[in-house]
Amino acid sequence: MTTDTTGTDPNAPAEGSTRAEGSTPAEGSTPAGDSAPGGGPLAGHSVLVAGASGGLGSEIARRLAAAGAVLTLTGRSRGGLEALGLDATTVEADLRGADGAATAVQAAVTGHGGLDGVVFAAGVVAFGPAGDVTDEVLRELFDITVFAPVRLFRAALPALTESAGAGRQPFVANISAVTAEAPTAGMAVYSAAKAALTAFDNAVSREVRSAGIRVLDIRPPHTETGLASRPIAGRAPRLPAGHSPCAVADRIVAAITGGDRDLPATAFGSARA
Repeated sequence: MTTDTTGTDPNAPAEGSTRAEGSTPAEGSTPAGDSAPGGGPLAGHSVLVAGASGGLGSEIARRLAAAGAVLTLTGRSRGGLEALGLDATTVEADLRGADGAATAVQAAVTGHGGLDGVVFAAGVVAFGPAGDVTDEVLRELFDITVFAPVRLFRAALPALTESAGAGRQPFVANISAVTAEAPTAGMAVYSAAKAALTAFDNAVSREVRSAGIRVLDIRPPHTETGLASRPIAGRAPRLPAGHSPCAVADRIVAAITGGDRDLPATAFGSARA
């Protein structure tokens, strides 16, 4: 079952939130805290996946579902989200704006009684010398790579804090890239944006750790998601074979369920596609 929440009012009260006194879950949803069919390490946990229709986000979403998570999936194409065939709430939202982040979080809280985890898997890439990068490309890279996950974190923080108070061990998992560790010529602005996201994750992790919220920074090596064939600028150089999205998603979900706080490129081994 897919529930479309396009048009959800981000300022509406969280109907169905199990955190709200006297409320009941939305009809047809699984409240956070109830076991999903088949159980699993994330059984009944409400998890929001941003960029769920992408090559890596879709594989992560499938594995989170298999682990028992109750999913809210966001993307800019409703059709792409519905094509996954997952039992999930879907939200067509542009996370480049604050309204999109608020709408996505509200959909998870309203539909599933709370929010216990956020995975940010959206992304774009650009190639070419830094001197050729236009302001438009610069804004797009930072809007999606840095500002969107920061806005999503900010919007989700109250619900995650509530989850922590209930002892549910909430998490935020942001997908950065190996270029945050090894900035790459011809991808200077992309490298800078990913490094900024990793810096944010490292700092905010210390800010919210005492509140019981875990932040996981993920820096996978080149992965065959098809993103390099769809750059917003430039042309991809000849790249070595990348890692399999399935293998990368396996490792990411293992880190989420295993309580990891840092997942460097070396953690992915040599599983090539």
